[in-house]
Formats: sequence, C-alpha cells, structure tokens
Amino acid sequence: MTFHEFLNKYKIRLSRQQLEAAQAIEGPVLLLAVPGSGKTTVLVTRLGYMIYGLGIDPEHILTVTYTVAATRDMAARYVSIFGEEYAGRLEFRTINGICARIIQYCGKLLGKTTYELVTEEKLLSELLIGIYREVMKEYPTESDIKALRTRITYAKNMMLTQAQLRDLDEEDIPYSEIYMRYCSELKARGWMDYDDQMVYAYRLLKAIPEALEFFRSRYQYICVDEAQDTSKIQHAIISLLVGERGNLFMVGDEDQSIYGFRAAYPEALMSFGKEHPGAKILLMEDNFRSTGQIVAAAGKFIKKNIHRYEKNMRPSREEGSAIREIPVKSRKGQYNYLLKVAENCTEETAILYRDNESALPLVDLLERRGIPYRIRTADYTFFSNRVVTDILNIIKFAMNPTDTELFSKIYFKIGTYLNKAAMEELCENSVVYGCHVLAAAPLCKKLHPQTVKSCKAMKTHMENLLTERADKGIYRIVHFMGYGDYLERMKIKDRQVDILEALGENIGTVAQLPGRLEELQQLLLEKENDVRCPLILSTIHSSKGLEYDTVYLMDAFDGIFPERVIKDMRNAVPEDVKAYEEERRLFYVGATRSKNHLNIFTMDKQSSFAGELFDMSQEDYERFCCRIQVRQSISHKKYGQGVVQYKNGDIVTVLFAEGEKKLSMRMLMEKKLLV
Repeated sequence: MTFHEFLNKYKIRLSRQQLEAAQAIEGPVLLLAVPGSGKTTVLVTRLGYMIYGLGIDPEHILTVTYTVAATRDMAARYVSIFGEEYAGRLEFRTINGICARIIQYCGKLLGKTTYELVTEEKLLSELLIGIYREVMKEYPTESDIKALRTRITYAKNMMLTQAQLRDLDEEDIPYSEIYMRYCSELKARGWMDYDDQMVYAYRLLKAIPEALEFFRSRYQYICVDEAQDTSKIQHAIISLLVGERGNLFMVGDEDQSIYGFRAAYPEALMSFGKEHPGAKILLMEDNFRSTGQIVAAAGKFIKKNIHRYEKNMRPSREEGSAIREIPVKSRKGQYNYLLKVAENCTEETAILYRDNESALPLVDLLERRGIPYRIRTADYTFFSNRVVTDILNIIKFAMNPTDTELFSKIYFKIGTYLNKAAMEELCENSVVYGCHVLAAAPLCKKLHPQTVKSCKAMKTHMENLLTERADKGIYRIVHFMGYGDYLERMKIKDRQVDILEALGENIGTVAQLPGRLEELQQLLLEKENDVRCPLILSTIHSSKGLEYDTVYLMDAFDGIFPERVIKDMRNAVPEDVKAYEEERRLFYVGATRSKNHLNIFTMDKQSSFAGELFDMSQEDYERFCCRIQVRQSISHKKYGQGVVQYKNGDIVTVLFAEGEKKLSMRMLMEKKLLV
C-alpha cells in the first residue's frame, strides 16, 4: 500500500511537514515539534503506515513515552484510528518498563535473582528518614525528604561521578553523604528504586553482549516521544538499544524542556546529529492550537534563548484577541482578581502557576466561599517546609512561652543573641521559677546586659505578636524579630513568607494561623475533583501537553518568575544561563497552553518575561493602527459602514449613518469588531 493510498483508506489529513515526518521510517530522525503541532497524530499515523503500508512486524516496533498515562493514551489513539488488529502486538512502554524487561531477561540469562523493585514510596522515605537522622542529628520534614528524593533522582539520571556528587552539597546539608549511605543501604537490603532500575539496565546492556543483541533484534524500530524530557541515562539506554545503524525516531522540542530538576537532558537533542551520523532533523512548525497573537508573541519570546534549534512557529488560526496584561500593585492583588474570575467562570479556564504553593491563598479564598474548582497534582510539602515550620514554631512559642522544647528550636533563628549554653540556662530557670522563658534572662548571671535587653525586647515582640492579624504578625516575625536576618544568613529562600502573609490577610489573629493551615492541608488531601468544573488550578509543569480555552498566568514578577533576570546571557556563567533558559521555556510552555485567551499578571514594571511578551504583542497593535487611516472607509459589526474622521492616540472618530462614534482601536482589534 502506498503512502497516499494509506492516507485515503484511513481518512488522514496532514500538513506538508507532518507528511514528511510520518514517512521518515529508516535511520535516525529527530522531529522537532512546536506546541500544538499535532505530534501525537503524526506518531500514530507513522506507526500505522509502518505496519499497513510497509509491512513491518509490530513486534519489532517499540514506542517509548514519558509516563504510564501517556502509553495508555497513545495506544488508545492508535486503536481509535486503526482498530484492534495489531494493537496487542505493538509495545508502548515507559523507559522504566523497558528496563524492567532488560533486568528480568538478564536475571534469567545469568541464573541470578535480581534486586527487588521497591514501589512503595513509604519504605524509601522511612529509609531516608533514618539516614537523615544519623547524619543531621535531627528529624527531617516532609519537604526535606522530598528534596533528598529529588537530588537522588537527579544524581542517578545524570550519571554523576563521585566528584560531581559533592556539587550537590549545600552549606548545611551534605547531600552526597546521604546519597552514598542511601545507595549502600538499598544494596545491602537487595532493593532498587525506580532510578536504580535504569542504572542496572544500562550496566547489564553494557556488560552482556548477548542481552544487548537480543533487544536490538527485538526492537528494530524505536520511537521516543517527549524526547526533551528524557534524562541522560535514558538517552544512553536508548542509544545502546538502537546501535550505530538502528532506526530511531525521536520527537520533542528543546524549547519545551522544563524538567531540569528531574534531570531532563535537552542537550541530547542539541547533539543528535553528532551522536547519530547521517541523522535527519525535521521540523513541525505549524501551531494548530492557539490564536495568531499568542503564537506570534510566544514564538518571538522563545527565540531569545541561545541553546536551541532555529524554528519559526507559525499560526494556523486567525489573530484572535490580544494577550491581556492585568497589572496589580502587589502579588496578593492577583488572588482577589482571580476570586472574581472564579465566581463568574462558565467556560474552561486554567489558572497556571510556577509552584504549587502559589495557589494556596486562592484555594483558601475559594474554599471560604464555597466556589467549585479542580486542582491538578496538589503538593503538600509547603506545610512542612522549613520556613513555614519555623514561623509556626515561633507563633506556638508566643502562645505557650514556657515551652522550653519549642524555644530550643527557635532561639538562634530570632534576635535573642543567645548561645546554646545561655539558652539551656534560660530554660532551666524558666522551669524552676515557672515563668516565661525570655523573662528568665535577668536571672542568668553570666548573660551580657545587651543580651538581656534583647531577650526583654523579644518577649515584648512575642506578646504583641498575639494581638495582630496573621499577616501583620508574620511581617513582624520576619522584619522585626530577626527571622529575616536568619534566612539571609543561611541563604534560605523566603518565598513561603509571601504565601503565609497572603493567607494571613483572611485570618483573624496569628494564633489562628496554625489551625487554618492544618484545615487547608486536610482539604487538599481530601479534595475530589469534579471533571465538569470549568475552573482548573495547575502548575505549568502539570499542564504540559494540555490546552485550555482561557489561561491566567500568575506570578510573572521578577524575583518570582523569573527568579533572577539575566540581561546579557552570552557573557553570563553557563550554569546561570542554563537555569535562566529553562525559566524562559517554562513561561513559554505556560503561554502556549492557551487556545483563545491569554491573561498575564504584572506588577510595577518588574515583570521582564511578561514585558517581552507584551512588547511583541504591541507590534500587532501598531500594525493594526497603521492600517486605519483618515478618510478610510471601514465596516463595523454593530454600526455598519463608516468613514474615519480623526485619529488621536488610541481613539479613532468614525462617522456612521447614525452619527459620529469615538472608538478605541485596541478594542476594535481585540474584539475583532471590523469586518
């Protein structure tokens, strides 16, 4: 069956670039697909053509996807077009699924029992908690364990050497030591985690030629979806399976690589031609999802990244409404605005943000008013974050000032200027005399008078703290009680403080904050999403691959998103450039989730990314204004035919049959009022 006959039989229509990609079967091929370009359609069409058009045995085809859900979706999409006939013989697997097969095969080949894959996260967490306690001499929080798991995954996926592992260490946490102990303990127990699965599969393929040959013979055609999210070790495994003359079809977009913290390795796409001599690099540049305005602005925005292929994303749809800027005086201003959006939400609307914690003040408002919403992949580590825990401990101590155990956790994080010995003496005196811990300062004979004075001042702060509204109290803790100095001294990011203050605005007193945080955490744990609800809350990461009618992008403020602005990337430190370019990609991914309406919050001209996007959108507006000239005849959807009389800034005066009308040119363009 020819390719043309194949397309006609299954009623498949493709663009020129899609046609070229679907017929690229032999040899190494890298397909770079911009957002909304229909890559899944091409992938499935290509699979069908390989089987029905070229007669390739389905058992020789392997399709690698990023998640288990994606494997199911891809298989279902194939069946919807081509039916069940060969579907059961095709393999759609994650990289871990392939690695499990490799390990199982090698175990039988060698007659050895393989390590046990630990799928219960609780077991691994308990193991890490024990190691953390041994090394750090204290209990870890949930967010500490999450940070450890992230670094362990990164180390294994990036194939870090012993020397490189030490680069993971921070001033107060020896991550490399914890990592080595964790790996040793897993091995001693005969366990492996999901990351080990890839490490062991790679080593086995390298060490056992017979196993490598078996899988190369089995998988003669390998297709990899979302290649920009694939890690270094995953690329290494795939390269081994493909071999020098294998048929590899990788689909991805380095502009959408946003999982650096999970060790995504877009560098493999950039070096694809070098790694696979004779490779074809194909493009799919037509965006079928978003309006022309969104596509044009986003396309120009991402071109400012240096480490990327040259692509020109093109819109397949008409211009649509302009990207809308929503200026707010502070970060908190977003929440009240979005509350009104939620109250009147009837069409599919996504509120996207960089970090899960950004949504908490909005969730608080929605829950208080009983407004329905959906939330994707809520994360609960905010509630056990070090900064949040510290502030809650300070509040709890203020509520119970004789609690010596609490005081021992916070005394060095606030402005008491006590050393450990002095702290212990204070606590002893507090117990003996049954008084406020800080009131015991004058009873300590060896304390410097200035330190006694600091303790008295801190006692007053503690008492005043309990009389204030929660947000004011948090401000006092950070700016007047010395906690902000501690964060700066320890180089700890304080972004959770903003979230706590925003939550605190709707809470009576500081004493009520701990209880409300517990309520919020429980609400999120028990949240049941109604799929019919049009309002969706999601991180940008979780929204990747999805699309929404209307999108609101939160926190597009310098210092938050992006965390730090780099104005001269060509002369910046490579690691800084790498991090900054990923931030730009994240913003790009967020913007291109929108089909029709994109709204972005900005604040006091401190919104670099948004500013770039609006500058680019401004070009369309200026071109529109230039097209409207005095004495020109125009046709308005409501007022009919008219003649332009005057232009003054954004305002154009038009004479219609019913008289003169003063109209905004921006409104004419955004609402598409001219026929």
